[in-house]
Amino acid sequence: MSDDDLDQALLLQGRISAFVRAFGLHQPDRTPCGQPVPASEAHAVGELDREGPLTQTELAKRLRLEKSTVSRLVTQLTSRGWVRRTERDGDARLVWLELTPEGSRAAGELAVARAARFADLLRNIPAEQRPAVIDALTTLVDAATAQPTSVGVGGSTHG
Repeated sequence: MSDDDLDQALLLQGRISAFVRAFGLHQPDRTPCGQPVPASEAHAVGELDREGPLTQTELAKRLRLEKSTVSRLVTQLTSRGWVRRTERDGDARLVWLELTPEGSRAAGELAVARAARFADLLRNIPAEQRPAVIDALTTLVDAATAQPTSVGVGGSTHG
């Protein structure tokens, strides 16, 4: 890695860390939209709300989390009364996760809060810069997705 590449990598790390803090992603017990729910739980509930029942393995894949992390996450969601484990077609080997009515209500509340937070964020970006910001984030997500690593709950931007 050249000195210029290292300098840019350190600059990127600093900017991403600053965004994580400014957006509230470092608060383990709250979503960035201010809801008293860990972000990992909000993401899981959102996936189950959008896609319907999923297996625990599929949820882990979508969230890019280890199976053991998702297992603990599902236990937390079950204890909240938001998720239930079910069997399909009499196959006890596959456990499906689905939202309860309380989980659907929570998913709806989280979606409303998330939409309001992103609308506020967008208003703070000059209109002419919005497409470039979205393109840059798309490039960043593509680059991060190309990395084969997944992190447990509480992963950081520090590597």
